[in-house]
This record gives sequence, C-alpha cells and structure tokens, in this order.
Amino acid sequence: MTVPDVVVVRTGTANLASVLAGFTRVGATPRVSRDPEIVGSAERVVLPGVGSFGAARRELEAHGLVGPLAERTRAGRPLFAICLGLQLLASESEESPGVGGLGVIEAVVRRLPAGVRVPQLGWNRIEPGAGCRTVTAGFAYFANSYALAEVPPGWCGATFDHGGRLVAALERGRVVACQFHPELSGPWGLDLMERWLGC
Repeated sequence: MTVPDVVVVRTGTANLASVLAGFTRVGATPRVSRDPEIVGSAERVVLPGVGSFGAARRELEAHGLVGPLAERTRAGRPLFAICLGLQLLASESEESPGVGGLGVIEAVVRRLPAGVRVPQLGWNRIEPGAGCRTVTAGFAYFANSYALAEVPPGWCGATFDHGGRLVAALERGRVVACQFHPELSGPWGLDLMERWLGC
C-alpha cells in the first residue's frame, strides 16, 4: 500500500508537532515546507495555523505561498486547512483589518458573538450539513476567537453552536477546512484526517 505523502506548510504561526504526529498516526509521511514549488506540486497539502490572521498572511506572502495555495484550492487539489488555516482561505478577517486573505472563499471572518466566552477553548459538537462526505457528526476541540458566520455558496459545511450556529468545517471535493483542531480531537479527529487522506 502506498503511504500518502503530505506536505505541511510552515506558516510561522503554527505549532506543527501535533499536526505532524496526527498525520503520522494515520499512516501518512508528513514533511514540513515553505517552498512554493513543493507546496504547488505536492500530492496533498496541509495548511495549519495558530495565532494572528495578519501575521500568518504576511508569512505566506513573504515565502511566495499565496499563489500556489490559492491555485491548488480553486483547482480542487487535496488541501486540509486547520483553524487559522481555514480563516486564511477567506477574503479578510475582522482580526486584521486591511489584510486580505487568500480570497478562495468570498466571506469575512468575524469575531465570535458578544456574550460568549472568547476565545472558545474546549470541546464542541460538530453537526454536518447536507452534502458533507468527509466531516461527520462528533465532538472536536476548538481554540478560536473568530469564525465564519455561514457556509459560503459552492461549499458543503458543518456547524457548531457558540452564541449561534457558526461554521465548524467546509468541504468542496478534496478540499477540507476545519475551524477546530482535528489533531487534538481524539479518535474522531484522527478518523477525519484519515478520511481526507483517502478522498
């Protein structure tokens, strides 16, 4: 059986150890790169992220990764985005006014609603919508202060409840983006990562 080759993008703002460990546990051979040629040609790419939208976006631009990541996402080539990685696919974020995202998703990432705990740190239930094939119902671990308010046109999505229904994950073919951390979400999260490897 062929071992899936997975390139994990070094955004400069992500703790990569848990992501690499998670993909190794589900049978992949992950390697870290910020080389645009490698990211553009890789079989499968993971876009993780922890921290500031603006800082991560500037890091991607500094290493010539904006174009390759946007192009492979629009083309439907395998991409798995985690937490801030999902947010970077959007047009912009309230966290960093004036800083554009990759623009693959025509939407603005919003701060979590007033009256709820911010950041959201802990477990929450994922409810997949119609058409979701990779993301299933279950509990996932979140660490976020921002999220998309609704599933954008052309995508299938799953939601979570934190002061209202918000986007937990998006799917479009072999592109999967999660607001939560599947690598920290126990067996359910590892199963999700394994399903993406097989899609």
